[in-house]
Formats: sequence, C-alpha cells, structure tokens
Amino acid sequence: MLRRLALGLVLAACALPAQAQTPPANAELNRAWAAGYRAAFTCSSLWNGGGKSLADIERDELTGIYPEIEPDVRALKADVDNKAKRVSVRYRDDMPPRIAAWDSREGCVTLPIGAQPTKIEGLSNQQRPNIDDRPWPLGDHAEKPRAPAALENAVADPARFGGRTSAVLIVKDGKIAVERYRAGHDRHTAQRTFSVAKSMAATLIGHAAYQGQIDVTKPATIAEWKTPGDPRAAITTEQLMRMASGLTSDTAGNRTDAIYMGGASVRQWTTQWPLLNPPNTRYRYANNDTMLAILSLKAAQAKAGGALNPGAFFDRIGMTRTFAEHDKDGDYILSSQVWTTARDLARLGLLYQNDGLWDGKRLLPENWRTFVTTPSGPQPDGAFGYGAGFWLLNKSEGIPADAFGAFGNRGQYLVVIPSRGLVIVRQGYDDDKNRLDIANLVKAVVAADGVR
Repeated sequence: MLRRLALGLVLAACALPAQAQTPPANAELNRAWAAGYRAAFTCSSLWNGGGKSLADIERDELTGIYPEIEPDVRALKADVDNKAKRVSVRYRDDMPPRIAAWDSREGCVTLPIGAQPTKIEGLSNQQRPNIDDRPWPLGDHAEKPRAPAALENAVADPARFGGRTSAVLIVKDGKIAVERYRAGHDRHTAQRTFSVAKSMAATLIGHAAYQGQIDVTKPATIAEWKTPGDPRAAITTEQLMRMASGLTSDTAGNRTDAIYMGGASVRQWTTQWPLLNPPNTRYRYANNDTMLAILSLKAAQAKAGGALNPGAFFDRIGMTRTFAEHDKDGDYILSSQVWTTARDLARLGLLYQNDGLWDGKRLLPENWRTFVTTPSGPQPDGAFGYGAGFWLLNKSEGIPADAFGAFGNRGQYLVVIPSRGLVIVRQGYDDDKNRLDIANLVKAVVAADGVR
C-alpha cells in the first residue's frame, strides 16, 4: 500500500510546477496523519527531557504547523496515560486510534495507521544518567552566565531577529556566556530538533568512521539495492550525506509524512525511490537521504561487530536529555525525530569546536570537521552552502568564513565559529509567517563578541 501511495505522490509531483508540489488533498489521510502528529508530539513533549505541560504543548507544538493538518490536529483529543507513558488519539470510529508510546532511552515510538493498540514490545524503562551535579560542560550544574555587556545586549531582544524564540544560548571559549529561556522553559526542556538531527546523524557516522566501522566514500550498504543491475548500488554514504544521491523523492524538500506522521517503516519507505539523476550531479535536500545514510551506518556497524546506539554516544558527551526516536522496527528517524535541549545542542557544538575531542578523548576523526564543512558536492541555491550534514555560512557578510551550522524547521539552529570560539544555539516555535533570520542573529553576536 505504501508503495502505491508513494507512486501516486511522485506522479502528482511531476504534474505540478515546483512551487505547488505539496502532498495531495486527501481529507481522510490528512486526518489520520494529524492524529499521528498529535500523538507523537504530545508523547515526546510530555516525557522527553524535562517535559512540558499540556497547555504549553497546545500553544507551542500544535500550532504553526502544516496547514493541511493543523485544524484536525487542534480538534482531535489526546488520551494521555501517564502510568503507561502512552498517548492515544482516536480519529475514526471504525479504525484503531493512533498510538505513541514512550521509551525512556529513545523517546516515543509511533505505531502505523491501522495498528491495533496492543503493548509495544521492547520499550526500555532504563533511565538516562543524571548529570545535574556535574559542572558544565560535563554536566548541567547551574552555571551563572558571564557575558560582556555588548554580547548580552546583542540578544536581549531576540524578537528583532524574527520568529518565536524559546531559547538562546551562547558559549564563548567553552564557557556559557548567555543563557535565556522563555517562560515555561529551562535548561532541561527538550524540543524537537527537526533537521538539526541531520547534523547529529553526520556526527554518529563520523564516530563510526573514527572506529573504523564505515568508509563513507564506499557504496552505501543498503540491502534492497544489491540486486544485480540496480544502479543505486553505486551511491555512496557520503553522497547521501551531501544530499547528492540523485534519488527522487515525494516532494520538493522531501516531506516524509508517511514516516513522521504515519508511523511507516523507515526501511520500507526510503529504499523504494528510483534514481532520477546521476549521483553527485544535483543537490536535492531530502530527508530520505539522511535516513538511508543511517541505514547504511547501521549495516556497516553490524558487519564490524558493533551496533548503532545514538543514546550511548549522546550520554558520552553529556547530551543525556537528547532522545533519538525510531520507528516500530527500531530504525532511527535521524532526519528529524530527535528531541534535545539548548545545552545539549551546545555540547554538540563544542565537540566540533574542539575538532572532535571531548574531555581529552577523540571521538571524531581529526579531519571530520573539515570534511563536513567542505562544499565538495553540488550546492544549493540561496544564501547558505552545504557540506555533509551541515550548512555553511561562508557567503554571509559580517560572519567569519569558517562558520557552519545545523539548521532545523521552526527555527532550530546550532552555529559553530571555530575562529572565534563561539557556539550559538537558538530554539524556537517559528511558523511560515514569522521566521528567524539566523544570519542576522549570528552577525549581531559576532559583532558584539568583538567589543571589549
């Protein structure tokens, strides 16, 4: 069924001009997706990280979203079982409710449309490490920010940069200089990363490369592509990381609603797409490419006798309130479905600021920062370049040429500027009408950092 739906989406996209390429108007499917969206976001917002109140979830997570599902998302009711850590959303009388259940190490798992609300096997109740009493950056002991007045003033009014800001955190030379949260948020509040997760995926691949478990220049290990004569067998993991696979996808920008909201299998959905262009000749931003790169990583690690375990890596660098979510089959949705805090994002930035070293131990290859920030593949149009899982700010006036970042929908940003010892985190709840101008924010921070 998924393959038939996918074919229909591709044909619909081919029949429309690029700017009109949106999922088809299907009221029943949209309502099923809306129920899955509400279940998943309610589940993750309640129990990942420090958790949020139901009122804040309604205000922040369930507004300003895809217009074709928002009315249903707002109208449907979520049944929250706090004891079982499970959310159910009924959307039709003749269909099972959409279900999302919480795993204490890996966040929420959303069942597919039509799945019966039975017990989900394999969920963990093991708690993540508590590092509240350890000093920054190894822990979350409260550190009083110490910023020059100019740097503090640069972000005192984040609204002037646009969007709806929930957190701003600036680290200078490894120390927290500025840390601001909107009401109801603090250093433990986790938000969805959206596509910042793609940079986390690149980091996990880098860690495996350092351990000798994967060579990203070699063809990706995707079992479904290994049949004789399949041209996709030549696509490398690096090309997937650089959004240069040449694969087609459902829509421009590659919205992956069947996985994100439908609970579909990562493997079933992502491995089916045909080749559209020769690999490494076209840039096309695609959620599928990142999920395929992670499937390749998982297979490579298994062959090397290891296992893909994002939570263990995050715990190692103090990102203990970061939850990488997966589908019902255990495949991680590392293109978008990660929840994290501002401090945890800053720790990821510090890992790159320190060129792959954490607490004196090397976790990424010595050249990995250079690799992910080098635009060696085809490039996107617009103000920012693209490396391998990271965006490049090298074309932005007033910003050092070595600035790079992780960008996510609704205003999630992590920017690293090695030459200035700066890590900048901004989280938010932006929508299409009110978005942050990340270049202006970074430019203001850089200018203020130069004032003594």
